[in-house]
Amino acid sequence: MRLLLDSHVFLWWLRDDRRLSRRARAAIAAPGASVVVSAASIWEIAIKLSLGKLQWRDRPGVTLERSITACGFGELPVTARHAATVRNLPPHHGDPFDRLLVAQALTEDLRIVTADDVFALYGAAVLAAED
Repeated sequence: MRLLLDSHVFLWWLRDDRRLSRRARAAIAAPGASVVVSAASIWEIAIKLSLGKLQWRDRPGVTLERSITACGFGELPVTARHAATVRNLPPHHGDPFDRLLVAQALTEDLRIVTADDVFALYGAAVLAAED
């Protein structure tokens, strides 16, 4: 299964947060799973950190961006094609980061792991992050 983690799901995974469902954990940890984190998610998290809306302490030698590979995940860069796809999305969401993640998922045929029900309105494949 090819999975794209929503920003909050990536943080939940890193923090071993109980909100992340067993089903989502199993899918992310499955031997054949291909899991990616978007560069847009790191950007979103960085903005929230700089505004004081999130707290995060890098572990020695493992920064937030290095956490992607430390978890065995891949990094999904933002391409011009992803950005252009946002233009054709219906206005279900006002959050530009979420709209970009939807565009990436649709373009790259990825299932989004998220607790946000709005993603499904775009026709994106979704795996619920919470029970």
